Parts: sequence; C-alpha cells; structure tokens
Amino acid sequence: MVTVTINGEKKEYEEGTTYETIVKEYQAQYNNRIALVTVNGKIRELFKKVKKDCEISFFTVSDPIGHKAYVRTAVMLMIKAMQDVAGEGMLERVKVEFAIGPGYYCSVKGNIKLDADFIDRLNRRMGELVAADLPYIKKSYPLNEAVEIFRSQNMKEKEKLFRYRRSSYVNVYCLDGYYDYYYGYMLPSTGYVKYFQVLSYEDGLMLLLPEPKAPERLPSVEPREKLFQTLRQSDEWGNMVNVGTVGDLNDQICKGNINDLILVQEALQERRIGEIAREIVNRGGVKFVMIAGPSSSGKTTFSHRLSVQLRTYGLIPHPIALDNYFVNREQTPKDENGNYNFECLEAIDVEQFNKDMLALLAGKTVELPTFNFKTGQREYKGDFKTLGAEDVLVIEGIHGLNDAMSYALPNESKYKIYISALTSINIDDHNRIPTTDGRLLRRMVRDARTRGTPAKRTIGMWSSVRKGEEEYIFPFQESADAMFNSVLIYELAVLKQYAEPLLFGIEKGAPEYYEAKRLLKFLEYFIGVSSDNLPKNSICREFVGGSCFNV
Repeated sequence: MVTVTINGEKKEYEEGTTYETIVKEYQAQYNNRIALVTVNGKIRELFKKVKKDCEISFFTVSDPIGHKAYVRTAVMLMIKAMQDVAGEGMLERVKVEFAIGPGYYCSVKGNIKLDADFIDRLNRRMGELVAADLPYIKKSYPLNEAVEIFRSQNMKEKEKLFRYRRSSYVNVYCLDGYYDYYYGYMLPSTGYVKYFQVLSYEDGLMLLLPEPKAPERLPSVEPREKLFQTLRQSDEWGNMVNVGTVGDLNDQICKGNINDLILVQEALQERRIGEIAREIVNRGGVKFVMIAGPSSSGKTTFSHRLSVQLRTYGLIPHPIALDNYFVNREQTPKDENGNYNFECLEAIDVEQFNKDMLALLAGKTVELPTFNFKTGQREYKGDFKTLGAEDVLVIEGIHGLNDAMSYALPNESKYKIYISALTSINIDDHNRIPTTDGRLLRRMVRDARTRGTPAKRTIGMWSSVRKGEEEYIFPFQESADAMFNSVLIYELAVLKQYAEPLLFGIEKGAPEYYEAKRLLKFLEYFIGVSSDNLPKNSICREFVGGSCFNV
C-alpha cells in the first residue's frame, strides 16, 4: 500500500492504482472535470499509476494546462475519426493551422470532398468514439522506431521534426490503431471530450471547442474574415519560403540559409507596411492613424516604420501614445481585487483626448501631455503641435480601435490598424504554436532587458494582461481598416537564447514553474539563431535590443 495526501487528507491505495481511479473519488468536489494531477509537484496524466507515497493535487479543464490537454485530445480524436470516415488511403494530410476565436481552423488534403454530408458523418463518428470511451495509450519508443511509425503514416513533417530531437526516445499516443505525437499532456480517454463540433469554414474545417471559462458549453462562432485573411496571408508567406513547421525552419538554419530567410521575411513585412501607407494616402483626408493590438505585438516599431513609409509620400507623421492621456493615478479605476485597472477605457481621459484632437483638426495649436509613470501624474512640458496640410498623427494605444475612444472625430479622418503577432508556423501538422506563447516570450525578453522584470513576474501577470485584451482589444479587431501580422517566421529561434536563461531562473515550487517548464520544453524544438544579423529596424529588435528606433 502507498499513502497519498490530497488536500491535507492522507489515504491509502494499492500500488499501481491509476490517478484516474483516485480522481473519481474527488470529482464531486470540483465544478469542472479533472484533467491532470500533480504528483509531488510534477504534472502527471490520469492513466499513470501511483508507485510510492506522494502528495497530489488537481488541474481541471478550466485551468489553462487542463484546457490545453482537452484541445490536444480533441484534435487527435478528430483526425482519427476523419481517417475512419474518409477511408483507407484517402486522407493525405490534416493541418491544424490557427485559432479563430474559440475554433481551430484545419486545412485538409486528400481524395475527399468537405461537403455537408462528410462533415455530418465526421461529427457522428467522433460522437461514436466518445461514447466508446476508448483509451489513449501512451508509449515511449526509441527515436528511430517512432520515426518509422510516422513515416508509415505519411507524417513527413514529424519525421523532419525528430531529425533535430536531442532525446533518444519519443512519447507516442495510440488511439484505436492510429498513432500520433503531441507536445504536451493528454486526457486518458475519448469519453472526456464530450463537447465539440466540426463545422465547414472557408475551404477547410473548424473544430469548435469550449473555452476555459465555460468548459461545458460550446461558444458561438463569430465571423472574423479580416483576421482569417491575415492569417492565410502569413501561411502563404511561409509557403513562399518553404517554412511551415519548426522542422522546415531548422532545415533552413542547418543549410546556412537563415540570413536569406531573415532578409526575405523582413522584406515581406516592409512591403505590407508600404501597402498600408499607400492605402492611407489614397483614401485622402486621413489625419489620425489609430493603431491598436495586444501586448508585445510590436506596435511601437510598427508605428515608426509606418511613419517612414508615410514620409515617402510627402506626409509628416507625428507619433502620439494614448498612454499620455492616462488620468492621474488617484483617479484610476480599480478592479475587483482592488488593484489599479490601467487597461479599462475609464483609465484614459477620453474627453481631453477628443478635445485636443478636434482642436488640432480645426488648425489650432495644442499642447500635448506626457504621462509621468513614476509620479502617476499627467504633465505638460511644452510639446506644442499644429496640424498642417501634410501632417498626420500616428496614435498608438490599447483603445485605438474603439470608437468610444475617438467619439468626436469624423470617421473619414481616421484610419484604424490592428496589429498582432500571429504565429505562422507549427511544431508539426497537428501541434500548432499558440499566438500567446510567442507574445509571452517577446514580453518576457523585453521586460527583463528594459525593466529588469524577472520572468516569474511576467508569467504571473500574463493572465490579467490576457483578460484585458479579451475585453478591450479583440472585440474591435474586425473594425480595423487594415491588419498587420508582426510575427517573424524566424523569431522564436532568436528569442530562444534570451528566454531560456530567464525561464531556468524560476524555482521549482513557484506557481509559475509549470508554465516555465512547458515553455522550456517548447523551445527545445528550435535550433538557436544569433540576433547579430537582424536589421536594425526589425520588429524583433524591439524585444532583443539594438533597434534604430527609440523603443
């Protein structure tokens, strides 16, 4: 017998008891289904077994780690069901491309037609597999055997990924004769994936799954055409340079092609920035370029590069940060925890901003404020501006796309741009890289360099940052006149060298330790690249340093 401590209570179990068996005794105490356990501080899947005395705690599907496990498990379920419905040899490739809200867009290649009948049969087959409650069997294979398994299933991108693997073994999951590899933990059986729906979306499929905040309810799908087209364009750029997965990127690095890849990717971004500048000029009458995007999107560098492009058309751009219109600290609203809420619209002096912008539009001279973040007070230091015929204000801030921020300004005088770092490569076809991972690594590296902020703190505050984005940025993204993807196809290989030492500095036992370990494991897939050859105006420079702009 072994002694297991749960929530301070000690209980005895036979050695070899699965964690799933133990979980069933405690499930009634939790509102959401338990997905994973921690055993003496280490995360374990539920099909693992108790071997010695230990202390365990639980993660549910509403926790970020548990929700990610639900998504992976559902993806493997969908691909297995798709193979069953399509028939042997008919399905060539399924790629989980990117997230569109609560759904995951998948492209499909093969001798099949993605019509209503196929999608209906796919949903029914997934339901049958869920009802059968089939186990996900995990086994560690020697690297060469794992590669042979994936080669036999025509998973060429996985074969390429493991060419650069340092470990001699690979964990492979099997579901009813179908084998696959997933980066991260899985749920024990198909019966755990009760909530899902596969829909037709553009020329592919959308796998709709619950969100962590409501893990037992499928959300509605909102059309996000501009976001989809921006992500699709990034995919096309990746195909243009033959980089769609981490294995492809590692190949380019090992072949000595990384400098060419950097130059081409930077040129593609510059071309897009030039296109946006031309759209602004051709529209005519634009005096306010409003730029918004989530944290670590590269807004500052983008605004500088856009300003350079606008100057080539004879315009005179003037950057303005909405942060300078923060209300004084004592007037800042507080959140439910009593902390200052700097991300809500009420933290900005909206009335004064509109008053100043209308005066500028009328040709008057206005003294613009500067916010002193140390004292928490707005200050005036003689920054006078008057708008001439060629002058245009480039305004950057979290609420730039919200018309409530610029309610008094004529719509024809505004041009709105949404910018985000939308990850454009996958680990492999079935393991996408969440956009939030890239932005978190960007912010971690930048904050450590510019503010001395430890990675632990950056990770700890990330959930509140994400909450603010969900409330104040994402609802307005489709109202933008243009979207810009600031991600660079090579950047994670560059950020790796800067991020790893910061992540290793998070001690075991800290709440942020699990996320640090996950990110470290993720970065192992990449071969590192020096930042020495990055252009001085690269968006990546905003995070690693060495930019020619004041960022």
